[in-house]
Amino acid sequence: MQFDPTLYVITDSTYHTTETLLHAVDQACAGGATLIQLREKDTGGRDYLALARQVKAVTDRWNVPLIIDDRVDVAIACDAAGVHVGASDLPVAVCRKLLGPNKIVGATAKTVEAAQAAYADGADYLGTGAIYPTTTHVTTKLTPVSTLDEICRAVPIPVVAIGGLNADNMDVLANSPIAGIAVVSAVMKAEDPCAAAAQIKEKFLAMKQH
Repeated sequence: MQFDPTLYVITDSTYHTTETLLHAVDQACAGGATLIQLREKDTGGRDYLALARQVKAVTDRWNVPLIIDDRVDVAIACDAAGVHVGASDLPVAVCRKLLGPNKIVGATAKTVEAAQAAYADGADYLGTGAIYPTTTHVTTKLTPVSTLDEICRAVPIPVVAIGGLNADNMDVLANSPIAGIAVVSAVMKAEDPCAAAAQIKEKFLAMKQH
């Protein structure tokens, strides 16, 4: 499945109602998000699916692929574009088998070895970080940009940088061969998610042209 990893916006509902979350997703898409990931770490399957269907109705209007974090069953049930898994989730190879060849499987990879294994198992893209400390409730371990660059060179699939990134601090990635940037708080906490997404995307694209 074709997708554009340039601006990957990941949701965080800890400071949103369902209504404001859907609005933030809509505005992120309006601002140029190219992928949306629904991430619900503390939500049961039934509620996760209900929310996923609502979010997908928004992303479908913008023709932006929806990725479901962790839960392959939810991704299948709402016919999302794909799934993203971390080291403690279902293995990439299992996700690929369950989803088939036409869905997106993304994986978190913090080392070259993990990146190569994920690619060999069928991952379509990798998320690598955290580049900076984050304010999300997901436990993060910082990843040096040098490791990020090594991972980019070690696999032929897109690598997206994640972790505390925003329009003001992404210059550290200026010379990195990454395919995109993933953000959470920089858009989801923004007073104007549309403007925030547009600014981040514009900055990233300008940075990659140099």
